[in-house]
Amino acid sequence: METKNKEKIKAIFHDAGAVLPVAFNDGDLNKNSPQLFDDNYAIMYVRMMSKVLTGLYSLHSGMSYRPDIRELYTEFTRDTQLIYSVTTEHLLNKGVLTRPPIVSMPKEVDFIDDTSYTNGLNPFKKKRALNTVEIGLIYQSLESNITGMQLMIAFEQVAKELDVKKYFTKGKELAKEIISMMSKLLLDSDLPAPTTWAGVITASTISPFSDKLLMYNTNLLTIFGLGSNSVGAAFSFRNDMLLHLGNIMARQFDFAKDGGIILIKHGWMEEPPSSIDRT
Repeated sequence: METKNKEKIKAIFHDAGAVLPVAFNDGDLNKNSPQLFDDNYAIMYVRMMSKVLTGLYSLHSGMSYRPDIRELYTEFTRDTQLIYSVTTEHLLNKGVLTRPPIVSMPKEVDFIDDTSYTNGLNPFKKKRALNTVEIGLIYQSLESNITGMQLMIAFEQVAKELDVKKYFTKGKELAKEIISMMSKLLLDSDLPAPTTWAGVITASTISPFSDKLLMYNTNLLTIFGLGSNSVGAAFSFRNDMLLHLGNIMARQFDFAKDGGIILIKHGWMEEPPSSIDRT
């Protein structure tokens, strides 16, 4: 599927008379490296990336005007949704994917009739229990950051450049803080927080990928985290959750900015096309 997608993208660039991006090549892949992850984590990672790409393809499709490009993103979205479905079912059948908390189904419709529903910061007022939308958003953040923390541990272990290695250490610590914060929100509502999913990082210090590819992968996941948390803030009514999510997004933004500086420093960031500077 990768080759098929690449060829279709290349054809669009060619027809438009645009130069092809350098992106990545065989030099960014070490086919002879020892295994860095076990099979369970590898599938967990593919599942996480399928969620990221589904969101990005939908976003890009909504920004597209040409019918051939809209159809391209529609096809890409179908592919990634299929991958998500297959990997999720596999991990559930293997018993290595923790399900979200289960809540009782409502028997009647209720309406919010008290502004205290938004309370969360006032220490003298009781916090209401999390609603199902908030639980789902918190759980997705936990799932992404637990998987991401393991990824940062592995990247830190194999990265060659010192500043890149330190960057992944910073990403690991950020993921830990988010996991702790989100777990507390669930536990305060008497809901179980997930433990680390199955998935083993081997002792290998030989990277299967270039530092450039590791950095781009981390940048993509950070952008996904920022987008997810902004959606979470939009759909949450408890003001303490808004404060937590705002703090997380600020930290993620700084982390992404630091990553961009490293990419530029090492000459890994390609400049996107821009309008003519008429001054």
